[in-house]
Amino acid sequence: MTDLPSTTPDDLRPGLRFLAGGGAATGLILARDWRDHPLGLPENWPAPFKAALSLVLNSPESMILCWDADELFFFFNETYFPLLGPRLDWAMGTPMRDVWADAWEQARPIVDDAFAGRSRRFVDLPWKLSTDRGAADTWWSFSYSRILDEQGERAGLFIFTNETTQRVLADRALLESRAQLVRLNADLAEQVAQRTAERDRMWNASPDLMVVVSTDGRYLAVNPAWTDILGYQPAELLGIDALSLVHPEDLPAAVEALAAAQAGTMPTFETRFRHHDGSYRWLQWVAAPGEAEVFAIGRHVTEAKEAAEQLKRATEQLSQAQKMEAIGQLTGGVAHDFNNLLTIIRGSVELLRRPDLAPDKRDRYVEAIGETATRATKLTGQLLAFARRQALTPELLDVGVAVGEIAEMVQTLIGARVALHVEAPAMPCLAEIDRSQFETALVNLAINARDAMEGQGMLRVAIAPVGEIPSLRGHHGVSGEFVAVAVIDDGAGIPPEALPHIFEPFFTTKGVGKGTGLGLSQVIGFAKQSGGDISVTSEPGQGTTFTLYLPRVTEGRAAADRSEEDGPADGQGAYVLLIEDNEEVGQFATAALNELGYRSLLATNAYDALSILETDAARFDVVFSDVVMPGMNGVECATRIRERHPALPIVLTSGYAHVLAENWQHGFELLHKPYSMEQLSRTLRRAVARGARARGE
Repeated sequence: MTDLPSTTPDDLRPGLRFLAGGGAATGLILARDWRDHPLGLPENWPAPFKAALSLVLNSPESMILCWDADELFFFFNETYFPLLGPRLDWAMGTPMRDVWADAWEQARPIVDDAFAGRSRRFVDLPWKLSTDRGAADTWWSFSYSRILDEQGERAGLFIFTNETTQRVLADRALLESRAQLVRLNADLAEQVAQRTAERDRMWNASPDLMVVVSTDGRYLAVNPAWTDILGYQPAELLGIDALSLVHPEDLPAAVEALAAAQAGTMPTFETRFRHHDGSYRWLQWVAAPGEAEVFAIGRHVTEAKEAAEQLKRATEQLSQAQKMEAIGQLTGGVAHDFNNLLTIIRGSVELLRRPDLAPDKRDRYVEAIGETATRATKLTGQLLAFARRQALTPELLDVGVAVGEIAEMVQTLIGARVALHVEAPAMPCLAEIDRSQFETALVNLAINARDAMEGQGMLRVAIAPVGEIPSLRGHHGVSGEFVAVAVIDDGAGIPPEALPHIFEPFFTTKGVGKGTGLGLSQVIGFAKQSGGDISVTSEPGQGTTFTLYLPRVTEGRAAADRSEEDGPADGQGAYVLLIEDNEEVGQFATAALNELGYRSLLATNAYDALSILETDAARFDVVFSDVVMPGMNGVECATRIRERHPALPIVLTSGYAHVLAENWQHGFELLHKPYSMEQLSRTLRRAVARGARARGE
């Protein structure tokens, strides 16, 4: 059938506006000559019929409207097209008994029940139909509902329907395949030993292929099923190479499986075997070692391959999960790095305790402790980012400016033979993101590009505002304001079979020792946590483009955020309610607040803090709370404070909190542990100023 264009209200005469939006189904209605039809011309159809038909045509569900209680003239929407097969060209407006003549006797009682008010829903109901595939058993899920006119008389039927034949057959095949695998893998060694005595009786009757392979890989015996399934007489196969009939693409797996069976294990695998006529059949094998040979059973699974592929994907997911065990290998490296850092800190502290230490050395050791603590903070941040458990610290950035600021570092990492070009728009592209994680993501993408270009070529980083995130990895597109950061290389590209897996932890296309498979996992983790996403397009030999999408912040919002930087240079006596369950950290924070010019009151748990605020909340200018605490955590406590005292600003602090990693946008300022005095002062100063503005002070 020729494709028919969709229509808009402006394309239709006033009397046909009810057909607007019906797509190709509207085209079928307009293409039919209605002059001699019992319903007459479409513009003269009764209003209830027009309204019902408009609903059907605009529904995304597969839907039928049968009008006229006696004739049941058949109307349907575009979603229903695939179910009609060769009937599509003439079915529109034809009586239902003619459209589905071979199913009418089965359908008529259901129609009568619907008109009698006994509407029912049928799930996976079997029907014997003559379709474009020939006469076949089919299955359908549908419901019939009657339509009454203004006098309560029968006017027609609404039918929601979908053919479920493929799913029903796939489910059956999958269940059968899984059950067979369970049976074959349930202590197969013991079963083979027990059944050796009865093998001769089973040999001739079995519908499955049976074969005995010698130690040098040749057929010693085959059962009659080889003739039924693959067309060979047993005499043709005896003595030939067991792998000679295997499809070339499946040969490595077959070689490995035969070797594993000869080594004493029981592999299960799938291969394509060449039929006597030259075509191939899919076979599912289980092999077991004998005393001096390999015994194997093969089941013909060509027709059930789709179901078997589902099982294969599940097995691949299990294999991927096993890779996570490799995380244990990271433990030694992390312990090594932390022990090095602790050695510097501990040694510096011991040297500082010497009474005769020169002032310049004392300053040097203090500086070493500070730098080492910063390195330790970055190390924990990298580990959390890899696990996608990093509690982000978003700040307002002009993405184009941020990329430009680290361009020199990126150029150093990719080498002088790679030309780096940054293309930023003249207008600001603002985003509220974690600067450190953004820079790490950009560096990871740049290093991957360098490796793909083998250290020589051109790398472009293009920043631009966009109006949507396109459809990615099966998810619908997202409309909105976003900043797109495209990293474009002219390297070797990514093989098509690798593209679906590149963001999985530990997956890498690089050689052994050249990549961990963690870089792109960090990038997509950062993008998702920031409310964005990442796309990839690549062709072998044509280069690769990664595009990072980040939520864009408007200029008005940015101006409001910048105004929050105002505030006093120090605490100026502002009163802080400090909530910290760790005694040592609480004492340190209290002393630090005093040094910064704040007054403070320490509460050791959330319940005490809430009680203090209920008594006298007005004396406090800001709440500074830990997140991880026994009983009620800091986020829960802050939420209650915000409900009861909305004008009181709250700052949270944590080294790591799962609840913050899952959703950092709880509306509270976050200060990461370990924090410096400058960070503490800046964060509290901003919060106090924001609270004063909220109270109109």
